[in-house]
Amino acid sequence: MDRGIFSLPDEISFEEATFIEPLACVLRGQRLAHIQPGYSVLVLGSGIAGLLHIKLARALGAVRIMATDVVDYRLEAASRFGADVVTHAREYTPAYLRQVNDGRLADTVVVCTEATSAITQALQSVEHGGTIVFFASVAPGITIPLPMNDLFFRNEITLTSSYGGSPADYATALELIRSGRVYVQDMITHRLGLAETGLGFQIVAQAQDSIKVIIEPQR
Repeated sequence: MDRGIFSLPDEISFEEATFIEPLACVLRGQRLAHIQPGYSVLVLGSGIAGLLHIKLARALGAVRIMATDVVDYRLEAASRFGADVVTHAREYTPAYLRQVNDGRLADTVVVCTEATSAITQALQSVEHGGTIVFFASVAPGITIPLPMNDLFFRNEITLTSSYGGSPADYATALELIRSGRVYVQDMITHRLGLAETGLGFQIVAQAQDSIKVIIEPQR
């Protein structure tokens, strides 16, 4: 193959390399949102994608990062990985966001959950001229009405979606990990042998006390 392959530097372990692809996807999403130093960022959903968004936003100079989730373990992880404020998704309100963000809504909102309630929260939580990045999809067939006049003519909101990274994003993600600007080793919560692969999938599917599950064939 002459494309899609990157040489792994000696400074990056195989474990760390498993984060290159998801970080590249996150990087593309934040590039589309044009996150700048000094921005405030709200991440709705603190699974592994949301947590990587938190880490990258911090590395890119976001001045304040807020995060939500429905699992306490993930909220604790969000706080540990760089979120300034965390709150349970069912308790979150735009008024609370203003309270913890100097009276302002978020410059960028990243939706990392398929819950339709998060989409409503995002639409209510983005600042004038801000951007909402949909990084997770709702179930097929789900439709959501949009207040077009408020979004585009009154508030000039940009809505965009992001899924996969480009080759340039992969190269940048690799360098971010190699340089330590985005530290990923602390996101590994489980290391299992090849015979325990099924258990690994169960742990991930439960979406409770886990972030990154690594399979070690040599064990």
